[in-house]
Amino acid sequence: MELLFSYGTLRSKQTQMQIFNKVLSGSPDQILGFKLKSLQIEEEFGMADYVVAVPSENLEDIIHGVAFEVSNPELLKVDQFESNSYKRVQVKLQSGRTAWVYTENK
Repeated sequence: MELLFSYGTLRSKQTQMQIFNKVLSGSPDQILGFKLKSLQIEEEFGMADYVVAVPSENLEDIIHGVAFEVSNPELLKVDQFESNSYKRVQVKLQSGRTAWVYTENK
């Protein structure tokens, strides 16, 4: 199993059901040295507002979220769900565990 750190949409049980056809189990965690940035993404009915994690120059910046356990096939489903505005990278969580997180795709 892999860990997927979510700070936004993927924490929604409705979104989890849409992607995985189940609700994920996870635990609260944080990533340090990142901050959230506003992001607009064009969707079927217009522009929608989201946030995206970006590295911060301040290593004390923190993003609170949830670390979910997912399988490799489930990670691929999330890759398809996320827009091209995001890329998946590995980070070390405050708990010391390593997880995947979606950050800004520049």
